Amino acid sequence: MIEFSHEEASRLSDAERAAVLADPGFGKVFTDHMVSIVWTREAGWHDAKVMPYGPISMDPGASVLHYGQEIFEGIKAYRHANGDIVTFRPEANARRLNESAVRMALPELPEELFVQAIEALVRADAAWVPSGDDQGLYIRPFMIADESFLGVRAAERARFMVIASPAGPYFSGGVQPVSIWLSDHYSRAGHGGTGAANCGGNYAASLLPTRIAQQNGCAQVLFTDALTEDTIDELGGMNLMLVHRDGKLITPALNGNILDGVTRRSRIQLAKDRGVEVEERAVTVSEWRDGVANGEIVEAFACGTAAVITPIGQLKSEDGTIVDFGDAAPGALTMSLREELTGIQFGTVADTHGWVHRIVSA
Repeated sequence: MIEFSHEEASRLSDAERAAVLADPGFGKVFTDHMVSIVWTREAGWHDAKVMPYGPISMDPGASVLHYGQEIFEGIKAYRHANGDIVTFRPEANARRLNESAVRMALPELPEELFVQAIEALVRADAAWVPSGDDQGLYIRPFMIADESFLGVRAAERARFMVIASPAGPYFSGGVQPVSIWLSDHYSRAGHGGTGAANCGGNYAASLLPTRIAQQNGCAQVLFTDALTEDTIDELGGMNLMLVHRDGKLITPALNGNILDGVTRRSRIQLAKDRGVEVEERAVTVSEWRDGVANGEIVEAFACGTAAVITPIGQLKSEDGTIVDFGDAAPGALTMSLREELTGIQFGTVADTHGWVHRIVSA
């Protein structure tokens, strides 16, 4: 274990912080502190700090600025009714961070140090964890290559950091069915690429098609496999799940293009706990379209850390509406799984899998 040095900070008054927590939005205001840990090839991980949130100094020649060598995670802290503050499956995020690190030629971070860093920041900024319905503290751990050099090789210096922001619902309309735009011309990732890594380049590739989606009244974009065009990968920032009329859950199998979502894994487990059959396999847009038309596909939803679960009402493209669930969205299984998972996170449903990680006890 590494000992963290700690420097106190307070960017807002209690009244100003309370005003933010009353209506936090998503990712707009950041807490008082941040965590920083340095890695070098010679010394390994060292210089762990809880420090005031603020700009970081970086050499213009830093590798991350030129070659995009960086990764990140997303995790939330929740305040229970009794005042306890918890996170959800942080060790799963730690493992995924290291899988991303391997793909992006960055140093792996010991899982216990990842969890320790999350705990240190949440304890320092416990007052920032909101208590409203569907609110939490969104935590963003990330790692950047900050060695200064211009040469195409893996950096020999990196920095792991954690920042946090109080968050309400990811979509402004709350838990309402959203429309999704099928990207006909752009792909998120390709075979052998970085699709399974949680790196910024994947999200940068999604920004233009996401803008196009928004211009067409859609909240998210759906990406298909770059080779087949019909095989579904994932949304711009979430995994996709379909519900068959017999109650079966269908989701695209991890294929190297798709991010292994912690929320996705949790949904699958909760469904299996109920005896629901889960199929992880190749899924196509054609199957989704035809399944809705003939009544075989009765629900669709997207899932991820930020939005938890979001029911899908329509799938659109340049050629028109491909799928429309109409008044059938949101579906019963979609909302039941959402209520169960959020109940576990907020402490109102029993945590039978030991997923909840307590940080602050009231």
